[in-house]
Amino acid sequence: QYKEDENFVRKFRSEAQAAAGLMHPNIVNVYDVGEDRGLNYMVMELVEGITLKDYIEKKGKLSAKETISISIQMVTGIQAAHNCHIIHRDIKPQNIMVLRDGSVKVADFGIARIMSAAQNTLTQEALGSVHYISPEQARGDRIDARSDIYSAGVVLYEMLTGRLPFEGDSAVSVAIQHLSSVPLAPRDIDPSIPEPLELICMKAMCANLEKRYPSADAMLEDLEKFRKNNSVDLGYIRAD
Repeated sequence: QYKEDENFVRKFRSEAQAAAGLMHPNIVNVYDVGEDRGLNYMVMELVEGITLKDYIEKKGKLSAKETISISIQMVTGIQAAHNCHIIHRDIKPQNIMVLRDGSVKVADFGIARIMSAAQNTLTQEALGSVHYISPEQARGDRIDARSDIYSAGVVLYEMLTGRLPFEGDSAVSVAIQHLSSVPLAPRDIDPSIPEPLELICMKAMCANLEKRYPSADAMLEDLEKFRKNNSVDLGYIRAD
């Protein structure tokens, strides 16, 4: 429906070419972009697997071990994109692929930005994404890499608890909660969740940009600390 929109087509080509320069094992790679008889297209890597959303729904919630494995791969993919100055803008389990061998790939780099520009209203169709958007996205502010960190935190929350931090009947009601509410702590839902994972999750999801992880590198550092030592003391997060 956007093929007659010259501005959209121009952005599509520009974003797709940027994404095509991004090659990483934790990203669904874009190989080519082109046009054929008036139709613009992207050639993407074929991935055999299921979305993380389907995987969570199938299992109810994930163990700490699986959550940490998926989170590290997800954030590593996000980090690679940020290092190339590409912000995803729509990190959610529907855009994360889990392969049969347990490897994880983030999909739709390059598409999310132009689609969000084309659909700039919080309609019911946006409900799938609005559960994961950062407060600054909900406000319509200019966003940076920390917006992807917030969304990664929501994905981590959903893996740990099997539920979303905020629910509502409409996209607008969910967006408002991202702006004004603090979610129930994961360990209040399930006390068996390791405290360091809860702390990482809540720091990533902090509405205050200054208290959120400043980069994917910083979040990855804490995730790796927990992977190496499940009883690591991440109390510094609470003191922030």
